Amino acid sequence: MNRSTNKLLAGLTARPWARLLLAVVMLGTAGLGTYTALAPDTGAQAPTGYSTTDAAYTMVGRVVQVADGDTFTLVVKGQHQRVRMASIDAPEIGNPDRPGQMHGQASRKALTALISGKTITLRCYERDRYDRNVCDVPLPGGDTANRRQVAAGMAWANMEGRGKFMRDPELPALEQQARRAGEGIWQQPRPVSPWVWRYQCWRQRQC
Repeated sequence: MNRSTNKLLAGLTARPWARLLLAVVMLGTAGLGTYTALAPDTGAQAPTGYSTTDAAYTMVGRVVQVADGDTFTLVVKGQHQRVRMASIDAPEIGNPDRPGQMHGQASRKALTALISGKTITLRCYERDRYDRNVCDVPLPGGDTANRRQVAAGMAWANMEGRGKFMRDPELPALEQQARRAGEGIWQQPRPVSPWVWRYQCWRQRQC
């Protein structure tokens, strides 16, 4: 910095309003730096059809348990993180208190074959009310496990609440293809979507 610049800065900072302006500029610059640090990582290969900038954060870890066709546990830096796959809803698995749906176990096995024991990079949007990370699950080659489950008839494109949980616009078309081919859940004449099943069967006891 030369002598004339030093004199200019000294003259400006001598005035109270100038010192305030300088502080605002410095805070704004610091804020931009923070925003950049929080921007989503784009290192992993992204699925086609939508922008990776839609994701809020990424997680890298190893899959240690698959609970059902759309939920699993990831170990990230020694901590267990529960993951709910975005944009899909798999048939429910029953327990002694609540009946499950047809293909619930088949859906879980299909997801297990795709990701169990693997180290994966997730692109996540948020945490849901159960404190699960809501994420897309990219696979080698640019596909996602979310899409694979729907294409194989192992999950629905999640249109609960008129599609308010839908992140991937490719999924409804994949579901239609699976329907026409009679894949998985579409072997049934009138399969009940999981969000309807949870309400009618589990809450209203009208299975």
